[in-house]
Amino acid sequence: MTASVTRETESADGRSASRRRGNVLSQAILQATLAELAEVGYAAMTMESVALRAQASKASLYRRWPNRTELVVDAMECVRPYELAPPDTGNVRDDLLILLRRMISVHNSPAGEATHGLLAEVLRHPELLAAVRERFITPAIGLVLEVLRAGAARGEVRRSALTERIASVGPALLRDHFLIHGAPVPDSVPLDIVDDIVLPIISPTRPGRRTRAEP
Repeated sequence: MTASVTRETESADGRSASRRRGNVLSQAILQATLAELAEVGYAAMTMESVALRAQASKASLYRRWPNRTELVVDAMECVRPYELAPPDTGNVRDDLLILLRRMISVHNSPAGEATHGLLAEVLRHPELLAAVRERFITPAIGLVLEVLRAGAARGEVRRSALTERIASVGPALLRDHFLIHGAPVPDSVPLDIVDDIVLPIISPTRPGRRTRAEP
């Protein structure tokens, strides 16, 4: 009887999985990935555990994602609630605040716990760090740099501030706050970062970088 019940259950699971195809099945897997990340973290998460939670076959995961790193970054990207386009309000301060608030919306979303756990583990997993840098960190810095370039064209930003290092300051400080304090991230955080740190750094009245004397 037990074997019969097992076969019936497996058959039912198979029929259920077969009805979920394409985007419906992919979304179920991505949501299961986020749930696994939030519950056990990246280190303990496996393709098998995601398949079990999603009630999908392991083969259906591997057909879409070759490994758990690719699966995780796709899961994180699917919950990003904003477009990768720079704002253009005509004011560099407002544009920077919009960008940082977009980032906060991810941290404060239902996927925030999974995001927190993922960021906390990237340094221990080089392949994950490389994927997160490529898919999230570098594009965020690029958006800030586009905003700074537009500000420089309007005379709000000095030309010597148009560097990736300076563009990374706001997103890095925001990530640091999120990692230490968690969610929700209050709106005072981007306001402090922009007004007290970024704007003074990029100000056209601030002296440019001094040339270091040769040793």
